[in-house]
Amino acid sequence: MMEYKGYMAKVAFDDQTEVFHGEIINTRDVITFQGQSVRELTQAFRNSIEDYLQFCRELGVAPDKPFSGQFVTRISPKLHRQINLAATLCNKSLNAWVTEQLQKAMQGATQPEGKKVSRKSKARKHPLPGRCKSAFLLNDPGLAKGVGIKPTLLFRFWEG
Repeated sequence: MMEYKGYMAKVAFDDQTEVFHGEIINTRDVITFQGQSVRELTQAFRNSIEDYLQFCRELGVAPDKPFSGQFVTRISPKLHRQINLAATLCNKSLNAWVTEQLQKAMQGATQPEGKKVSRKSKARKHPLPGRCKSAFLLNDPGLAKGVGIKPTLLFRFWEG
């Protein structure tokens, strides 16, 4: 994992092209980068974040920040009632009880095949064209309602 300004990235190595590929994983916008060495990858990662933040400033939109710690989930009234009862019996708020249960679930998180979650990922072909070093796609949640800006794809090309 890589981290810069609160943005986290996962990295894979493509042994056929001998290039590291990275992707920011804690934002809805798509931000990717690549490099042929660890030093180049690290610089491309930081440049991608800086380019993304600058691009958002130029468009006058707020950058999608890493997760806020809040999410909405829809459950049946029966399950809602059961969860509320369990929280009350534990002398906890609904939020505290659900948070505790999610933390417990993550400690034993498994993939569908029953294997423990691994931080390793298989290298995959990367969508960056030619000598492109980084790219990001700016997604606007307002698009679903027909308002806002169009998704915008920006590429950063190799220098020299």
